[in-house]
Amino acid sequence: MSDRDNSKEELLAELESLRQEVAKLKSAEAAFKAQSELLENLVEMARSSAEKHLLTGILKKTLEVATRLTDAERGSLFLLDRDGAVTASILTRKDTTAEESTQLIGAVLDKGLAGWTIRNRQVGLIADTRLDDRWFEFPNQPYKVGSALAVPILRGEVLLGILTLLDSEVGHFNSEQALQMLLTAEQIALALENAQLYAKLDESYSSLEKTKLALQNELEKGRLLQRDFLPDRLIQPSGWEIAACFYPAREVAGDFYDAFTLPGDYVGLVIADVCDKGVGAALFMALFRSLMRLFSGQIRLEESDVLKREPAISADDAIAPHKADYSAEIDALKAVSLTNNYIAKTHWQMSMFATMFFGVLNPATGLLTYVNGGHEPPIIIGESGVKNRLKPTGPAVGMMPNAKFKTQQVQLEPGDILLTYTDGVPEAHNPEGKFFTEQRLLTLAQEPTTGANALVDSIEKSLRDHIADTVQFDDITMLALRWAKN
Repeated sequence: MSDRDNSKEELLAELESLRQEVAKLKSAEAAFKAQSELLENLVEMARSSAEKHLLTGILKKTLEVATRLTDAERGSLFLLDRDGAVTASILTRKDTTAEESTQLIGAVLDKGLAGWTIRNRQVGLIADTRLDDRWFEFPNQPYKVGSALAVPILRGEVLLGILTLLDSEVGHFNSEQALQMLLTAEQIALALENAQLYAKLDESYSSLEKTKLALQNELEKGRLLQRDFLPDRLIQPSGWEIAACFYPAREVAGDFYDAFTLPGDYVGLVIADVCDKGVGAALFMALFRSLMRLFSGQIRLEESDVLKREPAISADDAIAPHKADYSAEIDALKAVSLTNNYIAKTHWQMSMFATMFFGVLNPATGLLTYVNGGHEPPIIIGESGVKNRLKPTGPAVGMMPNAKFKTQQVQLEPGDILLTYTDGVPEAHNPEGKFFTEQRLLTLAQEPTTGANALVDSIEKSLRDHIADTVQFDDITMLALRWAKN
């Protein structure tokens, strides 16, 4: 062979090499354009607030871009989990029912080109479906496929899905397009992985929202239950004024107050705070209230053998000489002991208890006989200001069986106000986290007032000004009693 022939062959080889390089560059450029277009579409879609389901949107957009770049007539995109099961799919066929789609997906992944691509983790290119046994023809298929291209969407070693493109023309797809889509598949894999993570996050968020809604429903039930057991209207004994304020917390607590008549024209006054939160607290609040009403009236009407044998209410030494004068009040106050034992013995596993003040008032004389079960000391206010604090005479109710509760008495004078409250009042906090404080409450109690309602309204206004729009985590409850001067 002459030198001229050698030079010609070398030139042809160089030209062929250059042609291949140009082809690679063109493929790379096309793939880059495909990736850029896909990325731009995905970014635009992610920014759009109208796209509700990001994963579904990305599948649609990916298939749309892929069919347009390859000029394919049809296509499909399957997402797979780690076990190879289809988790999501998009088909360009619009004449397919849901049942047909399920059958189609199963057959394709089992017998068709997509199944081969899944098993081999390689691009599947069929130039002529008539000559390639990897192609699976469906019976009575109206659309005839001439060529097909299946691309695995891999993220590392993990197969995320399969992109399949179809065209009726034989030889429509070639190796250059296969390379373009393989390079583009890397971008698709990243987008799909992020979308799947977003979908899981969205699913978790939806689950949290459902849980939140369920909790809100539970809290609302608790609030309604709590409200239902508070008196609609307070009794107003002749010559007396009774007022109350109840400001519920966001989280259902267990505050309650009550005022009711007792046998012998006595008046029962109760304010209590169940230790727990939520619906459980509301249920126990209802139980405490019902037991106190039941036992305080029942004991007076029916002599209890249990109480005769083992009295749990003891008369204080200071008032023991006057026992005959307030035996009715003592009997009513035994409701505290009965309620305590019922809760402590029957529901001990729930560890539920309540701080409680229970007073029995003789409206004719102004004599108040009471038990304070670990509650905030009520305030007695006279014309000159705070006269007395009614300190606890026993533990919280329901904390331990057979607990001892002492009775005490206090003589109210005309014009005196008895102010009871729960710890939600001094512990009410403002936006800066500062408490309302007991000292501030006492200062307000010292100010001149025209009655129980006026005092409660004044304190409530001061509380609301202090709280502003701050969410409170404990109920705010007050119950006040005043003996009119006339």
